[in-house]
Amino acid sequence: MKRRAKAVWNGNIKGGNGHLTTNSLVLNKTQYSFNSRFAEGIGTNPEELLAAAHAGCFTMKLSLDLTTAGYTAEELTTESTVTLNDGKITQSLLILNAKVPGISDEEFQQLARQAEATYPVSQAFNFEIILQANLI
Repeated sequence: MKRRAKAVWNGNIKGGNGHLTTNSLVLNKTQYSFNSRFAEGIGTNPEELLAAAHAGCFTMKLSLDLTTAGYTAEELTTESTVTLNDGKITQSLLILNAKVPGISDEEFQQLARQAEATYPVSQAFNFEIILQANLI
């Protein structure tokens, strides 16, 4: 499987701007700029997209692991915060809130840690990943 995205940039770093388009068109000429990355400008940025990829991939992997263990999640909500320090992405903090009927907290924590260690996006990058898993 291969997935594609395209970035277009016009102008210099601070005054210029660009847009991102994905093959699925979920992002379709979605704006990004210096301000959307380093300030509070309108548009997206690479760190936000990494955060979405981390949260989405981890949550799907945990759903798979729960299903394999015989559980069906009522709801899994994962928030990812990606940190950029001195021009380097250094961390992704995953905060998971889960409603999973019939599971003990011990088994839930074990499955969450297993998913955190094996989901594909986590293996693609070299930065610290911290998981805080909460069974509601």
